[in-house]
Amino acid sequence: MTVAGGVSRAGRALALAGLFALGLLLAGCAGLEPARQAELAQPQAAPSVEDTMTPAQRKEHERLVASYGGAYNDPKLQAEVQHIVTRLVAASERPDQKYRVTILNSPAINAFALPNGSLYVTRGLLALASDNAEIASVLAHEMAHVIANHAATREDQMKQAVLVSRVISDVVNDPDLGALALARSRMSLASFSRAQELEADAIGVGISARAGFDPYGAERFLTTMGKQSSLKTASTMGQTGAGEPADFLASHPATPERISIVMANAREYASPAKPGERDRGEYLAAIDGLVYGDDPKEGFIRGRRFFHPKLGFTFSAPEGFALENTSQAVLGASASGREALRLDAVRVPGDQSLAQYLSSGWIEGVEVSSVESLVLNGFPAATAVARGEQWSFRMFAIRFGSDVYRLIFAARELTPALDQSFRQAAETFRRVSIEEAENVKPLRIRIVTAGITDTPEKLAARMDTQDKGLERFLILNGLDRGAKLAYGEKYKIVAE
Repeated sequence: MTVAGGVSRAGRALALAGLFALGLLLAGCAGLEPARQAELAQPQAAPSVEDTMTPAQRKEHERLVASYGGAYNDPKLQAEVQHIVTRLVAASERPDQKYRVTILNSPAINAFALPNGSLYVTRGLLALASDNAEIASVLAHEMAHVIANHAATREDQMKQAVLVSRVISDVVNDPDLGALALARSRMSLASFSRAQELEADAIGVGISARAGFDPYGAERFLTTMGKQSSLKTASTMGQTGAGEPADFLASHPATPERISIVMANAREYASPAKPGERDRGEYLAAIDGLVYGDDPKEGFIRGRRFFHPKLGFTFSAPEGFALENTSQAVLGASASGREALRLDAVRVPGDQSLAQYLSSGWIEGVEVSSVESLVLNGFPAATAVARGEQWSFRMFAIRFGSDVYRLIFAARELTPALDQSFRQAAETFRRVSIEEAENVKPLRIRIVTAGITDTPEKLAARMDTQDKGLERFLILNGLDRGAKLAYGEKYKIVAE
């Protein structure tokens, strides 16, 4: 979560409407379509990708990297990924194409390529993979989009969508309607077409196989992605952060049909009995120590508690809530889906009281008689109740330094007991001590060796994840429930 800038009244109303509609939190399109490259030219034969970057391309690269939390600096891991790419390029249909790999400091699971040969992969995706062959399958797939000019074709479609939105805006004289049309067009273009994805799968599997990697790595990674997607859906109950980077799981669905087609592609190059190289030990050594989940500089979640050492505050959600940290807000929902919360930051003029702000109309249905000024752990605050047709809201505005944090709780039925639990949660908002901030440590991938008596349950118990430890351990290691560990084999766990 980062401090948000000023938001228009209409924008805030729309955001809040989307936040709680049908029990989902702020459902919206992803903030960045990874293969959208404004003004990017087709790559030309040249010594390196850096030398061919136009100012527009470099600007797009910088914007994209910033959208994903910056570049992740790990020379050992960077060298391993680049080594995989070098092998893939030599075996590809265009060995003269230059590629540059950027590892993104994001827990999101994503990988993509720009038409000029810039490849991007998040640390979240690298944490999910279990060997070099799986990463090779992902990178070869994205290289295939470049080789087949898919991204350039989609850029032409995006330019057409921009023209359509301008026409709508000009004709109806409603900029918001034009923007909505463009947003919908971008959503429809956020994924490559089914035919393009299957073509990239086929090309990518061939590249991986010719490079000597196990071509079945694509099937294994798609299967793992499907399990991760199911776990995430169950954990967050459909929460989506508006403005969040797009997810590989959304644009590359691991459907049974797609997995079976990838398997058929792999059989053209190798039999399951002699599949090719996996380089599992080499890969696990490269990701040992990789940051997992939220980076503390953006705040992180531990159970019901959100902790932001950089901004200097913490708070705890009510019992039974699951939290998700996004770049725009902290989102939460109860297990039943009948209660939700959102924490974000806004700018409020210093001469406007917080009680006045809550009554100013940025959300409809405020009960004026419920507006109350108060102090929370030494910070000026105000609270109020707002009621809609399907949801009721208990809102808090807390002035913390130069910013105002909005803590908004929603409930299908705001009972006195539930309202009291929301108030108690708001009272946990406090300043983080210097000692607390200095002791913050991110979670990391740790590679351990299975002992003779170790089981998935025993290693999962060593995980510092907050819930579903066994499920997360199995997914991280590409294992099925009931699987037995091999003595002396290396496995991934998550720990500080």
